[in-house]
Amino acid sequence: MTTADRASSIPTPRKVLCLAYGAIALAALIATWSQGGPYLHSASDFLSSFWHDTKANSASRFVAAEALWLSASVAILTLLEGRKHKVKWVWLYIAGFFVAVSVAFPLFLIARELHMRDEPPRLRSVDTLLLALMTTGVAGLTAWIDIGQN
Repeated sequence: MTTADRASSIPTPRKVLCLAYGAIALAALIATWSQGGPYLHSASDFLSSFWHDTKANSASRFVAAEALWLSASVAILTLLEGRKHKVKWVWLYIAGFFVAVSVAFPLFLIARELHMRDEPPRLRSVDTLLLALMTTGVAGLTAWIDIGQN
């Protein structure tokens, strides 16, 4: 089976999900690494400076703890779903969580969708609407955070 045959055998809703996950991964890459610049001047200083700054105030500690614990539960889901759908290199996606879980997880979801090509995903119209509203809110808050930096 050629790559074109495989691509044509994937239902359109699944292709749309892959595009959405790709857009999320790209937006997350831009949003996270636009803030990572100050920490990239020295590889040895990156970990100590970055993690020290996550303790700057209650809000940063909250967000850091939230991201870390979310990463732990997402790692379990990634491993289980990866094994179930025979996604290769599952542990590389999980290792990517330490760089940017918001980028690595959508990339894993793309790989997973490509292995689940048999049946189209089942989302109700209200699900699609609410996901679109949530994504718009996330994008707006991300822009507000990025623009509002001192």
